[in-house]
Amino acid sequence: MVLVTLLWSIAGVVTRHLEAARSFEVTFWRSFFNAAFMVVALALWKGKGLWAELRDGGWPLWMSGVMWSIMYTCFMVAITLTTVANVLVTMALGPLMTALLARLALGHRLPARTWAAIAAAGVGIAWMYGRELAGAELRHLVGTFVALGVPVAAAINWTVIQRTTHQPSYGRRRDMLPAVLIGAVISAAVTLPLAWPLQASVHDLGLLATLGVFQLAVPCLIAVQLARVLPAPEVALLALLEVIFGVAWAWLGANEVPSPHVLQGGVLVLGALVLNEALGLRRSKAVAPTAAAIDPS
Repeated sequence: MVLVTLLWSIAGVVTRHLEAARSFEVTFWRSFFNAAFMVVALALWKGKGLWAELRDGGWPLWMSGVMWSIMYTCFMVAITLTTVANVLVTMALGPLMTALLARLALGHRLPARTWAAIAAAGVGIAWMYGRELAGAELRHLVGTFVALGVPVAAAINWTVIQRTTHQPSYGRRRDMLPAVLIGAVISAAVTLPLAWPLQASVHDLGLLATLGVFQLAVPCLIAVQLARVLPAPEVALLALLEVIFGVAWAWLGANEVPSPHVLQGGVLVLGALVLNEALGLRRSKAVAPTAAAIDPS
């Protein structure tokens, strides 16, 4: 999941180096290259079974696909309207939204350490970027509002994926990987009319192809697999690392030097994540020997 967030985080700095592509065209090309890679990868992996899964996947698969398309589209449109920082701080609402939705839909009882980590990370994010929206222009406010679609869709998506893979009450257990492809196709189809006429240069297409494959397709495939193992709130909490990585990429690749309060907030976020994971590992190691002693098999 750390690798996933590292790959996700390159979008902001890469977008800042585009020459001609803007707004909906950026979203279209990124989703197009994502879909093209997914078609090839899943066809080689699943063969004819891919089309059967798309046909018989049921509403959970298509719901997840729609949520992926909202995440793809809102993120890239928002990042062309406002700063990377504003988009990332809005996305940081994801863990809380996911935790609450998982509690309502899945009945997850979150340990106190996870709630504490969510709260501490939220404080860190607010400290990092709380001043960014003060006196912001209208386009920044619109961009921040559009970015709100990302954590909302992500919370729904992780919850659907987990309930589908872990609770067969939705029907048979389904492979949710094709939902990443569905989301890319929907996003590309919806944004193409808005992106016309296309103006991206060859340089832009190379960067957007990189985003489509390595910033979207590959990490999203990994994330879907991880959602079978990690609880939805924990996936969302670890995803906050994208904020830290995004700031670092912007610093190194676009000369956007973070202010002291950004660095201080980043330390708080990282500390909350590390402490939560350390306590979780410690608890799992303590529970395992007990379970083995109770179950002689």
